[in-house]
Amino acid sequence: MHPPIFLSHISLYFPGKICFEYFSAQIQAGNRIAIIGNNGTGKSSLLKIIKGDLPASEGEIQNKNVSFGYVPQLIYEYENLSGGEKFNRALSVAFSNHPDILLLDEPTNHLDLKNRRSLIKMLNFYKGTLVVVSHDTELLRSSIDILWRIDNGKVSVFNGKYDDYRQTIMQERQNIENELEFLAKEKKENHKALMKEQQRAKKNKERGRKFVERKKWLPALGDLNQSYAQKTTGKNKGSISNKRKILNERLSSLRLPEIIKPSFSLTAKNIASKTIVSISSGQTAYGHKIISKDINLSVTGSEHLAVTGGNGSGKTTLFRAILNYPQIKKTGVWDLPRSEDIGYLDQCYSSLNDIKTVLETLADLSPEKTHAEIRDFLNDFLFRKNEEVNKQVSVLSGGEKARLSLAKIALQTPRLLLIDEITNNIDLETKEHVTQALKEYPGAMIIISHDSAFLENIGITHYYKL
Repeated sequence: MHPPIFLSHISLYFPGKICFEYFSAQIQAGNRIAIIGNNGTGKSSLLKIIKGDLPASEGEIQNKNVSFGYVPQLIYEYENLSGGEKFNRALSVAFSNHPDILLLDEPTNHLDLKNRRSLIKMLNFYKGTLVVVSHDTELLRSSIDILWRIDNGKVSVFNGKYDDYRQTIMQERQNIENELEFLAKEKKENHKALMKEQQRAKKNKERGRKFVERKKWLPALGDLNQSYAQKTTGKNKGSISNKRKILNERLSSLRLPEIIKPSFSLTAKNIASKTIVSISSGQTAYGHKIISKDINLSVTGSEHLAVTGGNGSGKTTLFRAILNYPQIKKTGVWDLPRSEDIGYLDQCYSSLNDIKTVLETLADLSPEKTHAEIRDFLNDFLFRKNEEVNKQVSVLSGGEKARLSLAKIALQTPRLLLIDEITNNIDLETKEHVTQALKEYPGAMIIISHDSAFLENIGITHYYKL
C-alpha cells in the first residue's frame, strides 16, 4: 500500500500549444490506469509529471513517500541489444527496487508476439499500482480498469474496461446523432409550416387590403398573421440552432476517429486467382550470414497473410528479399511479381517524399487526374482543407503520413502489398484508419505485426511462422 497521489488542477503547455488544462485526479493503491490519446497530446509528459521528472505548467502534485519504477518509450542504454531486449532489461531494473507504482510508456512497441503476451500476463498478475501509456488494444482490454483520455485540451476519466469505454462513447455518439437528425427534421417541418402560413397570410392580406380600402380602418388581418408567423418561426429557428450548437459541442467531446472509405483501383476483374508469390526452399543471407532458411511460402491473388516469428527471425529481411534489395543474398526458387506491382508500407513511411506536398504526392502519381479529382480522392482520406492538402510531407504528423501512404496505395493499388509493423508508434485513432483501409484492400497482402488484435480486426486468417 502507498499513500494516494493527488493531481490538482494540472495543466501542461508547450510553446504555441495547450496539451491539457485543469486536470484533477487521484491515484490510489492498486489502480490500473491507461493514458490514451493521439500522438503529441502530452501522454508521455503526464507520466513524467506523475513521477516528478517534469514540472506541470500549472497546478500541484502530491507524490511524497511513493517509490516509482519507470520504463520510458525510448531506451538509450544497452546499445548492443534489440528493442525488445532493451525493454526487458529496463523492466527488470524498474522492478529491482520493488516500486509502489510502475510507470510504462508504450511498453509493447518493440516486443514480438511471445514477449508481448508474456508482458501482458505479467501485468495481469502484478498487484501494485500501474500507470501505462499505450495504444495496444490487447493490453488495454486485459490489464486496465481506468482510462484517462487526453483530447481537445482536457483529460477525461472513464472508470471501466476499454471495451466498455468504446461502447459507451459509441452509444452516446449515436444518441446525439439521432437527436441531430430529429432537429433537422423539425427544422424542415417548421420551414414547411412557415411556407404554408405565409401563403395563407398572403391571401388574408389581399382580402384585408380590399376591406381596409372600403372601411378605411384597422391594419390588414394578413399583416397580423404574417407578423405572428414570422415571430413564431424565429423563436423555433433560434431554439433549434441553440440545441444543434450544444449537441455538436457534446459530439466533439465524444470524438471517435472519422471513417475513411478508400476506393481501390484494383478490382475483382484484374485479381487473378493464380499464385502471386511462390518461394520454394528459400534462404536469405547478408553475405555469409544466413538469416532464414527452408522458406516455403505461397500467396494467391487476394490472400492476406501474416508473417510471424520472434525478434531477429528474419521477417523484415524476407520483405527486403521480395523487394529485391541488392544486399540480400537469395537462394532457392523465388517466383515474385514485378517491382512495380509491389507496394511497401512500413512504420517509417519511407515511400513518401519529404519535399512534396500532400497534393503533389498524389498528382505526380496519377497525372491524368484533374485537380478536382485529386482533391475528391484526398477528401476520402480526411485531407480536406487547403492548408491540409498543401502541407509538405516533412511536417505531417505520423497519423497524416499513414493516411497519405494509404491514399497512395488506394490510388494505384499494387497486386501485392507488404506491410511491416505499421502499428508501431501510432495512436489509436490512426490505428482505426489503417484498420479501415486494410480491411477493404482487395489484392494480395503479406503483413508483419506483433499486434494480434490488429491482425484479427483486418481479417487475417492465414499465418506463416519463420
